Amino acid sequence: MSEQVSTVIKGATLIDGTGKEPTRDSTVVVDGRRIVQVATEKTDIPQNSNIIDGSGLCIMPGLVDAHLHLSGMITDNFVQEMVIVPERQKLVRAVGQAASLLDAGYTMVRDCGGLNALAIRDAIAEGSAKGPRIVAAGYVLTQTFGHGDFYHFLPAEIADSRISGKGAALICDGVEECLKGARTALREGADFIKITSSGGVFSERDKPEDLQFTPPEIKAIVEAAKNVRKFVATHCLSAEGARISIECGVKTIEHSAGLDKEAMEMGLKHETVFVPTMSVSKRVKDYGTSMGFPKWAVEKSGGRFDKETERIHELYKIGATIASGTDFIGTNLMKMGTNASELEILVKYCGFRPIDAIVSATRNGAKACGLEGKAGTIEEGMMADILLVAGDPLNDISILQDHSRIRMVMKEGKIEVDRGIRMSKRAS
Repeated sequence: MSEQVSTVIKGATLIDGTGKEPTRDSTVVVDGRRIVQVATEKTDIPQNSNIIDGSGLCIMPGLVDAHLHLSGMITDNFVQEMVIVPERQKLVRAVGQAASLLDAGYTMVRDCGGLNALAIRDAIAEGSAKGPRIVAAGYVLTQTFGHGDFYHFLPAEIADSRISGKGAALICDGVEECLKGARTALREGADFIKITSSGGVFSERDKPEDLQFTPPEIKAIVEAAKNVRKFVATHCLSAEGARISIECGVKTIEHSAGLDKEAMEMGLKHETVFVPTMSVSKRVKDYGTSMGFPKWAVEKSGGRFDKETERIHELYKIGATIASGTDFIGTNLMKMGTNASELEILVKYCGFRPIDAIVSATRNGAKACGLEGKAGTIEEGMMADILLVAGDPLNDISILQDHSRIRMVMKEGKIEVDRGIRMSKRAS
């Protein structure tokens, strides 16, 4: 049996994802899938090691997008794509979109609804496809006339009363149906349960502030998830919906756009993870009409961005846990691989320090995925998800959007992207 070869990354400036100030001339040792040593001063290099010269570069954790959808859509007329394009065709597209995420430095993503992600997750895990680690919800649980009941625009007799959006959502009304829906999603392989507790922007007839699901329904879903050591995330644009969801034990509040002070403080007390998705709001606001979004979606989205940035800034100021997400679906307006635009928005519009924006897309992203303490930081014992970046993202966060600057992407100890890193070998 051949001896395990360690990988040593030496000389880079360390941004470890915890929020600590950067450290120059670091040494990070990877053995197998995990980080086994992090040194910030001279240290012995293990024999029989591959040594990567990180001088002049920054070393940081792989990025996490805590809210997206590997939908396989490619045009922004999402209504037409949803109804007309076959699901098998969108699945093939989505495999390529997953590869684009890894190429951009995303080593983990959380897919918040859609069956594609379950299949792609498993294909990546077995080595049949290339992409980030995927944490997937599969079916979204929604009520009749809920945000996930995608066919508001179709007559009721055409929409299936059980499964909506060509397999994207399960419609559940009442506690018993909610239990059944949660267990069905788990049976399909869900890593967590996604629900909708308010109306939305991309569902035609409901309003973002509308309440969806009752407290008993949400509690039943949370209990079903906890019984198998999983958690619940909720789409929520309503302050009251957020308060109800937090009280019922939901772990993550998606979009976090309609919060009030009471909901924010409740979330802080319950250690809730808030996942704003600012990029999609800004892009639809700026370009939605010209890119072919339905008029009603653009109108519902318009004017929300400034209010959303104020709320996220307030969340940030009180010290709430915020994880970076985009809600991207793969279209021209929301193309996979451009996800790091979210970090620039957090800095430019929401008052984040760059180092805290990075925490939102590393340590806090891992927490939103249910992998806190296992991934998301460069510390001993953590999964070896590592980037080498040319330039200083703490000085200019936008460089993380430049793929040429992402010189190396390592996922679980394996170099997946190499853009000219310098490597040598120390013999035993």
